[in-house]
Order: sequence, then structure tokens, then C-alpha cells
Amino acid sequence: MFVLSHKRKKKNPTVSPEQYFRQACGTARFAYNWGLDEWKKQYEAGKKPTVLQIKKAFNAIKPVEFPWVFNVTKCAAEQAFGDLGNAFKRFFKGQGRYPKRDSFYLSNAENRSIKIPKLGWVKLTETK
Repeated sequence: MFVLSHKRKKKNPTVSPEQYFRQACGTARFAYNWGLDEWKKQYEAGKKPTVLQIKKAFNAIKPVEFPWVFNVTKCAAEQAFGDLGNAFKRFFKGQGRYPKRDSFYLSNAENRSIKIPKLGWVKLTETK
């Protein structure tokens, strides 16, 4: 488990690290659940949905219907669709159920720190 510590260079940060991570987790959960609902709708309509189709549909409407997803890293929503695809692969193979979401993905960690868009550098420390 990692603990996050954060030092922002600006005097008055607008978003705390905890608030940012909660928003990113919420965005990931929302995208995952939206994708799951869309998958079910398409499947029940006789279509063969793919994660790529669902992700494209989400991206097409998010600027108007869900503009708040731009408040966090784009990885939060993008990885949710990848996770959804993997969940369906496991489900159709009889290897599992739908997973619960309470995380998000970031792709730019280095040397026990991570640079988070709209937040800055956050130091990671491992707890014992």
C-alpha cells in the first residue's frame, strides 16, 4: 500500500490531493458503470458491442454531458474502459464476475513520485 504526500508550489492550491484522488476514482467508477450500461443496451438490442465502440461513444458525448471528467487525468476514464473489456473477457470465459471499481490508473510514475495532471508531483511512500 502506498501513502501519498504532496507539496504544491502554488500558494493557494485549488484542489487537495485527497479531493483529486476521490474525483479521479469517481470518474473511473462512472465511466466503468456508464460503459457497462451501454454494453448491456447494445447487447440487448442484438448488437455485438466492443470496448472500443463504447469508449468512442463516451468520448463523443463527454464534452457536453459529462464535462467534469476533464477535471482529472484522462487515464481515469480510459483505463475504466480497458478494465471493462477485461471483465467481460473473464466473464464470458466463466472466470469471474464484474469487478468493483475504487481505483484509477496513472502512467507517469518515476522514482517513487508521480506527476499528476492538474495536481503536480506527489511523493509515494510505502507503509509497513
